[in-house]
Amino acid sequence: MAGSDAVFSGSIPDMYDRLMVPLIFQPYAEDVARRAAQARPEAVLEIAAGTGAVTRALSRTLGEARIVATDLNQPMLDFARAHHPQADRIAWRQADALALPFDDRSFDVVVCQFGAMFFPDKVKGYREARRVLRPGGVYLFNVWDRIEENAFADVITNALATVYPGDPPRFLARTPHGYHDTAQIERELRAAGFDDLRCDAVDAISRSASARDPAIAYCHGTPLRNEIEARDPDGLGRATNTAEAALQREFGAGAIEGPIRAYVFSARF
Repeated sequence: MAGSDAVFSGSIPDMYDRLMVPLIFQPYAEDVARRAAQARPEAVLEIAAGTGAVTRALSRTLGEARIVATDLNQPMLDFARAHHPQADRIAWRQADALALPFDDRSFDVVVCQFGAMFFPDKVKGYREARRVLRPGGVYLFNVWDRIEENAFADVITNALATVYPGDPPRFLARTPHGYHDTAQIERELRAAGFDDLRCDAVDAISRSASARDPAIAYCHGTPLRNEIEARDPDGLGRATNTAEAALQREFGAGAIEGPIRAYVFSARF
């Protein structure tokens, strides 16, 4: 994984929350929150909370449960706290998923939305989630399916390869959509000590009022921006326009929509 893949700073948190969350993350945040509520937890840990899409969904769904929201990136966590309507009822903590600063058996549910693909050591991250779970607890997390099953990301990645043919930006294919082998993930979960596993494919539709919004969302609101600017410090506008044009060719002018797919894992021990 490139060093820039986990860097969410500058204007990225704002763009991410304003554009990426409604575009692709919100339906999965609601799905994970519903699954967490089924466990009737008293204490929930969220790993890789990002700008707080799942945190907000958990707050609406879990009633009086204690929620601890963590992220490796302090700018994302700061944004999440500043934009949570009930921020004071959440415990916010900067934390590395591979070295969680919590006691063993502290939580009934551990949740991680689209964060596992960023773990440098997947098994170690899963072991940490297991360590802080109470017996009978559940680890809930999701990962994106391959990029070809996620239309906007695929079109944009292919379009940017025409802008930088010698060194195409591959962040989206490499990291968010690069960890989709469910058999591999199950092996890693078992290696971490989980033995009761469930995996569900969850399909949704990504919708936008125009091709411009997803072009900006992906090019400005994710670490793809870091790759673009590393290749050309003044190239963000050109890359965004190219992505927009490609989306219009594929999906038409005006409002557009495309399929997205993720896998949701429930792991117990």
